[in-house]
Amino acid sequence: MSLRSKLSVLALTLSLAVPTLAAAQELKVGYVDYQRVMSEVADGKAAKNRLQKWVEGREKEIAQEQQNLLKEKETLEKQASAMSEEVRAQKAADFQKKYLELMQKFEKSRAEIAERERKEMEPIIGKIDEVIANIARRDNLGMVFEKRDSGLVFAMSQYDLTNEVIRNYNSASGKPKDAPVAKDAPKK
Repeated sequence: MSLRSKLSVLALTLSLAVPTLAAAQELKVGYVDYQRVMSEVADGKAAKNRLQKWVEGREKEIAQEQQNLLKEKETLEKQASAMSEEVRAQKAADFQKKYLELMQKFEKSRAEIAERERKEMEPIIGKIDEVIANIARRDNLGMVFEKRDSGLVFAMSQYDLTNEVIRNYNSASGKPKDAPVAKDAPKK
């Protein structure tokens, strides 16, 4: 291949690569700490409180049943020597059945908690996503990452949109403009 051909190929390659590199340099990104947003927006706080009250009620109910079961076990152990083998085996089987039912209720309760949390948070997450999308469009951001689950190991704080997302979410939710802003929120 002649020198002229090599230079032509090199020039063509560079002409194709330079616009791609320029476009990559113009890519703007940001990141959001979703957990912090969820815990600091007004709707998230309210949902967390509702969920916490419901969970406490379930826990209290299960704890009471567990306490009753422990009392029953103590009574069974105290009376075991006075019972016939057949009655003792029947009582032990009944106790085992109640214990398994309590464990199933506990597991079912955990699943209910997860489902209820999903239902409580789903509409809030949708609103947060809208706020993030609006900020991304306004600032011409190509990508917005979630801080914890995206694999993001390091990012400069200037790309953190968390405070702005919290402010915009709360103001879009009808909160007064003089409502307290998230701590360390940069002023615009």
